[in-house]
Amino acid sequence: MTERRRDDACELCGRAGLRTTVHHLTPKEKGGTFLPTALLCIPCHKMIHATFTNAELAARLPTIEALRADERLAPFLRWIRKQPPEAIPRIKKSRAMRRR
Repeated sequence: MTERRRDDACELCGRAGLRTTVHHLTPKEKGGTFLPTALLCIPCHKMIHATFTNAELAARLPTIEALRADERLAPFLRWIRKQPPEAIPRIKKSRAMRRR
């Protein structure tokens, strides 16, 4: 994860004034090394990787809009938008990801 400066805004949740990391919209493992990236806050980035496999991300969630629209991520996004920028909650892997 490449970290960026503190005054960025997360492209997924929209919170501003926080550190962001570079997220490959198509995982590098699936050929996304030189494809588009997004700047995400640490909690959003961790939640994406705790919820979805790289295969899922590559096949059906290769854009910010697709991530926002996903029913498994939507409740987290509603919640995280209300949190202060300095909040970094603990993120646990989803049950589906723990079984893999």
